[in-house]
Amino acid sequence: MKQRYSSYFSYFSGLDWQHAAEFSFSEQHDPQWLQEQGSLSQLFSQQCQRLVAEVVRNQLVPVHELTDFQKSMLFEHSCDDQDCLVRDVILAADGEPWLLGSTIIPRSSLSDEQFDLSQIGEKPLGLTVFQAQQVARDQLHLGTVDSPLGQLAARSSRLWMNNKPMLVAELFLPPSPIYRKE
Repeated sequence: MKQRYSSYFSYFSGLDWQHAAEFSFSEQHDPQWLQEQGSLSQLFSQQCQRLVAEVVRNQLVPVHELTDFQKSMLFEHSCDDQDCLVRDVILAADGEPWLLGSTIIPRSSLSDEQFDLSQIGEKPLGLTVFQAQQVARDQLHLGTVDSPLGQLAARSSRLWMNNKPMLVAELFLPPSPIYRKE
């Protein structure tokens, strides 16, 4: 699975992200799924028997490797010079890939937390983050991208876990329940 989808992670840096309020939903998208404020992992897990995150990348990268959009979402007032953990996963439901997820977590957001997000392995991030004492989502942006699989929907948002930010981007693959089936 990793080889089939690894090139798709590059779509995140080239997307034209639009605020959710300004996004034009096509008839094939289910707006409720795309605008979900809670854990998509929890919702997905209700639609299948087994939900697994196949880790493609889980490594620290220097902040200069982030796009301007990513930096502005994580470091509102100044661009810290700290490394960030990048966690890229393929989220599969019952063995079928539904979503590509890319999470960027500043090193400062990893410290002094009840969960070590760098070590959660195949557990979907949302199943861990939404167990924290304080969780909030803001800055929801949506977009679409043309790919060999057709037009795919994507979303990006900032998650706050115990008042510390992380940026989550998700690219929805055709089998995902966010697409309305005929």
